[in-house]
Amino acid sequence: FFCLPNFVSLLPFLTMSKHFHMPRVLAKKRDGNSLSSDEIFQFVNGCIDESIGRDQIGAMLMAMYLNGMSDDETVALTDALKLSGDVLNWDCMGNDKNVVVDKHSTGGVGDKVSIPLAPALMACGCKVPMISGRGLGHTGGTLDKLESIPGFDVKIVPSKITELVASELNGCMVGQSSTLVPGDRILYATRDVTSTVTSQPLIVASIMSKKIAESPAALVLDVKTGEGAFMDTFEKSESLANALVHVGQALGIKTTAFITEMDCPIGHMTGNALEVAESIDCMCGKGPKDLEELVCFQGGQLLFLTGIAATKEDGYQKIRSSLHDGSALESFRKMMISQGVTEKDAGLVCSDYWQVLPRASQVTEVKSNGSGFVKNVKAMSVAIVAGDVGAGRKTQDDEIDPAVGVEIVLERGDKVEEGQVWARIHHNKPLIDGLVDQLNSALVISDESCEFPSRLLKTIGEY
Repeated sequence: FFCLPNFVSLLPFLTMSKHFHMPRVLAKKRDGNSLSSDEIFQFVNGCIDESIGRDQIGAMLMAMYLNGMSDDETVALTDALKLSGDVLNWDCMGNDKNVVVDKHSTGGVGDKVSIPLAPALMACGCKVPMISGRGLGHTGGTLDKLESIPGFDVKIVPSKITELVASELNGCMVGQSSTLVPGDRILYATRDVTSTVTSQPLIVASIMSKKIAESPAALVLDVKTGEGAFMDTFEKSESLANALVHVGQALGIKTTAFITEMDCPIGHMTGNALEVAESIDCMCGKGPKDLEELVCFQGGQLLFLTGIAATKEDGYQKIRSSLHDGSALESFRKMMISQGVTEKDAGLVCSDYWQVLPRASQVTEVKSNGSGFVKNVKAMSVAIVAGDVGAGRKTQDDEIDPAVGVEIVLERGDKVEEGQVWARIHHNKPLIDGLVDQLNSALVISDESCEFPSRLLKTIGEY
């Protein structure tokens, strides 16, 4: 079955209004006034057809940064960016368009949730065009992790994405097409050189335009908070989550955000192939508890929002069952084959992954300097060490070493003795001086036993 979506981009067909005068609109925003939807659409259209200069784009972004944007302006900018390129249209799938879903994470340390989540959703009947990104920083993104599987192709053309989603496979995990939301790439490049990256309305429009261009029926957002998160305080994370949900709902998408804790890495593994291995463990029903919980919360909410599950709790159990009965793993195996992995390697990834995944040539054990109970493992310290051994990139052109990273042996609350191995550094090159001490500084020990509740701190966008 092949379903061809509507890839029509609407903005290029708009003509610049004779009443649109960029200096006048710039002055309006400079003075703290709100722009109309038409003015914002004309601005984005001018970015695409290059009728607006880069200096004017930079000036507009700075005015937006300094004066903020209203909710209506943020919704209009998101919609205009969405329409600046291809927009997936699932009408040809009939009622199945109502079960098209996706998720977005603001990113964290050891954040591999998407890898088991997408196959679990596919196994439960959702259609999942999961368009993910690469990492720029200490660790790789979802695409970098998937590419540690030999042959896994994330560069899929839109027609192939639609074919995979419409098929019995139910989905794919791919990178962003060059024709999807090109307006955001123009604005982001300018934000990067004008120090306006941290503007919340611009962050929201950038995230949501790419997700809404997929035309999902439902969307879950995982907004991390804590020292290993983009938003390091709960208040910042809550503000971002509220803004993301508002835009999604305003544009007709059933949208829920989970604020989740990111003071400690998710699971035990940080590093590309290491995180794939841990994701396979999760899909075999033997992954870390916190990883499984996050997958089940997010997936369960999407099953509920699409009507596949009667309640969130029912959705949670359906996702959990797919992780334990082998159906999520089978969906992942089929997805690997559909995206270029040989049948033999796909089978080995699911049954004996170290026969296929790259492994580091050296492993250095890290021993505790004290005794007590593990209170925390500082996420940022772990991320820095993983980055220093090659698990991430500092520039877009840097090569990632898929085999390296950090393995945390203990969990929060576990008892630890002085001299006990609590972590391992997987590396291919000699460790730089001080790296073991850097990782040891991540371990926080308490004299008293510690219990840790769910990573889920708050849900925004209840239905």
